[in-house]
Amino acid sequence: MALYEHTFLARQDISSQQAEALAEQYKAVLEENGGSVGKIENWGLRTAAYRIQKNRKCHYIHMNVDAPAAALAEMERQMRINEDILRTMTIRVEEHEEGPSAMMKKSDRDDRPRRNDREDRPRRDAPAPEAAPASEGE
Repeated sequence: MALYEHTFLARQDISSQQAEALAEQYKAVLEENGGSVGKIENWGLRTAAYRIQKNRKCHYIHMNVDAPAAALAEMERQMRINEDILRTMTIRVEEHEEGPSAMMKKSDRDDRPRRNDREDRPRRDAPAPEAAPASEGE
C-alpha cells in the first residue's frame, strides 16, 4: 500500500466537533476499503488565502493515510459529494513524518535576531532639528 498525506477544508459554518466527525467518517471509509489512518490533525479554523464558495475561513483537517489507491479514490469521491467539504488535496509521500506537522509546531518568532535600525531615525513625535543660521559674510 502507498503512503499519502491528505488535507481537506471544511466550511466555517460547522463546529469543530462536526469537522472532527467528518474526519472520523472518512477514516472509516478508508478502513472499510483496506486502508488505515496513522494520525489525524485538526489545524483548526483558519483564514483561507482567498474566498472559497463565499467562505473566508475553513476548518483544516490533515490525515496521514496508508491505503491502496482504490480506497483513496472512494474517499475522495465521497468528499466531492459532501457539501461541507470545500477543497481536498492528496499527496503521495515516501514516508510519514514523526511527531507533529509543521502547522502544529509553535512558530516562535521571538528567537530571531532583530534589526534595531530605528535608533538612527528621528522619532516622529520629536521636533525637527532647526537649521543652522547662515552667516552673513558668505
